[in-house]
Amino acid sequence: MIAPDQQNFISKPIIIGNNVWIGANVFIAKGVNIGDNCVIGAGSIVTKNISSNSICMGVSASIKKRF
Repeated sequence: MIAPDQQNFISKPIIIGNNVWIGANVFIAKGVNIGDNCVIGAGSIVTKNISSNSICMGVSASIKKRF
C-alpha cells in the first residue's frame, strides 16, 4: 500500500462560465469546460465541453438547444 502523500494524482480543472445554472445531482467530469449562459438539466452526466448559450441534459449530456 502506498501512502497518500506518495501517490501520483492527475487532476484537471473544471471551468464554469458566467450565468450558468446547474440542476441537482449533476456530475461534471474532470477537464470539462462549460461556457457562459448555459443550463445543465438535473441528473445529467457531463463528459464533454459545452459551448456558450446552450441547454444541455441527459446521461452523457448533449446539447438540446442553442440560443
